[in-house]
Amino acid sequence: MTKAISSLIVIILLTSTLWSQDYYYQKYAPFDPGIPSPPSFLGYDIGDYHSRHDRIVAYLEALAASSDRAHLIDYGRTHEGRRLVILQISTEQHLKQIDALRERHMRVVKTDEPLNAIGVGDLPVFVNLAYNVHGNEPSGSEAALLSAYVLVASHHPDIARYRDQAIVFVDPTINPDGRDRHTQWANSYRSEQLVSDPLDAEHNEMWPRGRTNHYWFDLNRDWLLAVHPESRGKLQWYHDWYPNVVTDFHEMGTRSTYFFEPMKANGSLDPIMPVENYTMLNDTFARYYQRAMDRLGSLYFTKEIFDGTYPGYGSSYPDLQGGLGVLFEQASSRGHIQETMMGDITFPYTIRNHFVNSIATVEAAVDHRDMLYKYQRDFFHSAKQNARRSGIKAYIIEESHDINRMRAFLDLLLLHQIEVYKMSSQLRVQGCTFDPEVSYVIPTEQAQYRMVQTMFETYDEYRDSVFYDASAWSLANAYNISYKPYTRGLTLGDRVQNADLNHEPNPIGTTDYAYIMSWEDYNAPAVLFYLQSQGVRTKVAQRPFTLPVQSGEKEFSYGSIVIPLQKQDMNREDLKKVLQYASAKWKVEITPVTTGYSLQGIDLGSRYITPLQQPKALILIGDGVSSYEAGFVWHLLDQRVNMPITKLQTRMFNRADLMRYNTLVLVSGRYPTLDSVDILKIKKWISKGNTLITIGRATEWVIKHQLVQEKLLKDSKIKNDSTQIKRHDYIDAPGIKGKESVGGSIFKIDLDITHPIGYGYHRRELPVYRNNKVWIQPSKNPFNNVAVYAEDPHIDGFITRENLDQYLSKSASIVVSRVGSGRAVLYAEDPNFRGTWYGTNKLFLNALFFGNIIRIP
Repeated sequence: MTKAISSLIVIILLTSTLWSQDYYYQKYAPFDPGIPSPPSFLGYDIGDYHSRHDRIVAYLEALAASSDRAHLIDYGRTHEGRRLVILQISTEQHLKQIDALRERHMRVVKTDEPLNAIGVGDLPVFVNLAYNVHGNEPSGSEAALLSAYVLVASHHPDIARYRDQAIVFVDPTINPDGRDRHTQWANSYRSEQLVSDPLDAEHNEMWPRGRTNHYWFDLNRDWLLAVHPESRGKLQWYHDWYPNVVTDFHEMGTRSTYFFEPMKANGSLDPIMPVENYTMLNDTFARYYQRAMDRLGSLYFTKEIFDGTYPGYGSSYPDLQGGLGVLFEQASSRGHIQETMMGDITFPYTIRNHFVNSIATVEAAVDHRDMLYKYQRDFFHSAKQNARRSGIKAYIIEESHDINRMRAFLDLLLLHQIEVYKMSSQLRVQGCTFDPEVSYVIPTEQAQYRMVQTMFETYDEYRDSVFYDASAWSLANAYNISYKPYTRGLTLGDRVQNADLNHEPNPIGTTDYAYIMSWEDYNAPAVLFYLQSQGVRTKVAQRPFTLPVQSGEKEFSYGSIVIPLQKQDMNREDLKKVLQYASAKWKVEITPVTTGYSLQGIDLGSRYITPLQQPKALILIGDGVSSYEAGFVWHLLDQRVNMPITKLQTRMFNRADLMRYNTLVLVSGRYPTLDSVDILKIKKWISKGNTLITIGRATEWVIKHQLVQEKLLKDSKIKNDSTQIKRHDYIDAPGIKGKESVGGSIFKIDLDITHPIGYGYHRRELPVYRNNKVWIQPSKNPFNNVAVYAEDPHIDGFITRENLDQYLSKSASIVVSRVGSGRAVLYAEDPNFRGTWYGTNKLFLNALFFGNIIRIP
């Protein structure tokens, strides 16, 4: 490389550094010359390109390597193996003593010591600046680089004060997989002469877009649900630190401006978070954001659109942990520049707004450190006081048939630091007997009482009728866990420290006849698919029976899987090894039997014990299809069942040989690329003995396109009455129209547990989650109505009286419809919602594994 070229590169980098300093952070000069700025490290100005996640991490590593005021830690890996990192920023002395400072901080959270005894007067405030949970809202991660640089390198007295009185935890990218998907798109379509036309490809990502993670889940709904490694890693970090303030930086539609809190009023009638959170704290911090934005001349709004009712956002979960979660929404450039009616919006402009509010957050936290610590202490004290006032001493939970589903629920409770105990003795509550061997106690008087409320309490009255997201989230219902509130004192057993429960299935004994696996365990489908993939021939029992076993006798219910030794393509020893491996891996009991002669019910040679075929599943994806719902299916099968599913783009449908598959899954969508020829192709394929599964709006789609002979309940028609004019004020339209939707509520169905779709359930009543208005008219064939709504169906969440009485109560939840020699299984709700509805996953999996045995009378 010549000296002239080298000099030119230096000049370009210096020019970039000076431009960034002038536009973003000039006011915080001077800077430590030994610490690289973002443009000097990356080779371009912040905002000129979208920065890849590996470059973001590399820059933070460079900051940590060049300064004792920064330290980089890893808290996890994404599904695609990308690092999840946090840069700790403070004074050199604070970082050397960070473990001791954390211990003092945790005494505020975990103990009843007075604040002055802990010495919070000189305890730094903990601030978590968190960015880019939605991958295609990229300004946040770029702002994170600027914030990290300024907080580490600036010698400005204000920044020095922040370092002295705070520990700042910069989480630059919560969703690296989604970010890199969007970054690749935006940079690939970037022109040297930037194109602002909204129709340009740069501004219009292809399906599934970069918002979501690898499995197309919205990680900003996953803080409560804790399904994905990104969220689980962050939660483990969170409960090690309990930051006083947490930011949540987002983007919204290009035509908007900028939002910061306070939000619109919480939709709950009696919010469980303290009123000081959304009044005193929000209002205090808002003044800092107001000043920062006014200095720039940037327009903004507050108290509209966004609400913090759902507790699983990055801006609402901290509110239930004694901190302040703060939401920011920036109008997006969706690329590098995009024209709007108010002029062009540029990527650097969006970054700068987030950057100034990042620094403003740290400033506000430092200025009000004492208030934040007092609030945090009072928060956990008030939790215990509220528990005592509630009159409920504990929640008792029980699951005697499915230990793996219970294990998953306990794991969730423990991840959220909820105290769980074994029962010390048998207890009878509200007519239900709880066996200490399979029951647990969650006392309410604990620091995480508000999380206990979140898991178990249900509601039917609300302050508002329009919600930004769900209005119901009682996760005990999502996991289909039996529970009762208990109002008397009780003696607790040992505290549960982990969800493993020390449960291991019994070693598989030897038999020359058959093995049987109950279908009631959550992991049974994974075991079955593994056995089928190993060439093991399997059958399913369509009637219950009782057989003698080594320990006496055992009942086997509908859906039990029978593995006869006869006619297997492997010897007895190899079969036992396969079964032993599967049993140990998924912790599922497999029972050897030595006779097919039952003590009760059918014998093992009965015609009601039917051979099974291995599922070969196909799901249609692409434009017009819900990437969320497709992702729920993909994740369930890939992560929990270890079963592959072919993801076929709808634009390639005409090239597909459907006869390679026996199951087709359609999730909610419009399917605009499928024409009448494609629809006929699907219908002919079903009629040859195959299974179509439809979820939500896909059910509506197949009914409207007459793939099945079922109907929807029609919307009520407004009668022409010249004597009465229906009228509303224009300003009320969003509220009136909004409450007509079903945004996310929980209802009770009556499930036919003798039907193959109902196999594995031992109670007919089952909670389901609904977030649509797909009303299936009950089939004329009474045997086809697998699930209808219970007499009093409402469990939790908002629904209008009209939707409840006129539609939901008169519709069916699951209908099976004959199509030639095949069948369609129609679901009104999504049984796989957000990866957390363990209680209804089996409704979907049953259609995959047992579709071929359904015979419609």
